[in-house]
Formats: sequence, structure tokens, C-alpha cells
Amino acid sequence: MSPDFLTGVTILLVYQLVGEVSSRLLHLSVPGPVFGMLLLFCTLLWRGGLEKTLDTASSALLSYLSLLFVPAGVGVIVHFGRIGGEWLPISAALLLSAVITLAATALIMQGVSRLLGHKEDETHGQ
Repeated sequence: MSPDFLTGVTILLVYQLVGEVSSRLLHLSVPGPVFGMLLLFCTLLWRGGLEKTLDTASSALLSYLSLLFVPAGVGVIVHFGRIGGEWLPISAALLLSAVITLAATALIMQGVSRLLGHKEDETHGQ
């Protein structure tokens, strides 16, 4: 393993730790790793880019991302009988959540488009 990889993974784990500790101390409803990722994002925006160490570590970790789906697949197979018995509520929840997500995305896109469209019209009119 390269020193860049180890340094990058250490940085990622420190951000996760800081996020976890902050989330627990501040009694946030946001999970610690998500809060840590938000802190990392803010740091990257502030610094203006990604360091080589983080790039190396994140690229290496992303190459193994498909392995994270193995436990979920095993869980589906283990509970296949239960899923088969409750296929109607599961299907309804999936369908309803997909429709709500599509509708929300369309409405947000229309709103943003209108906001940006009005700003462009005002700047072109002067």
C-alpha cells in the first residue's frame, strides 16, 4: 500500500470520527458518517479541490464498491420467504416512493428553472 492511500484513508476515517462524535454530542438526528461527509465536503469547497491522498484513497475504495452490495443480496436471499409473503406492501411502497420522487424532482426542477429564467430575463432586459 502506498503512503498516499494510507494517509487518504486516515483522513476519511478522521472525518467520520469527527462526524460521529459531533452528531452524538450535539444530539443531531443526522448519522455521524453523513455529518462527517458534510464536513469533508465543506472542507473540500473551502480548500478549492481534492488532494492527491484523498483522490488515491477514494479511487481505491470506489473500485470495491460493488462488494458492499453483497450483504444486501444475502439479506434478500435469507428473507426471501418473508419478502414473497409480503410482496404487495413492498411493491406498493416501492412504486409509491418512485412516483413521489419523480414528482418532487419535476416540481423542484420547474421551480429552479423559473428562478433561473427570471434572473436571466432581468439581466438581458437591461
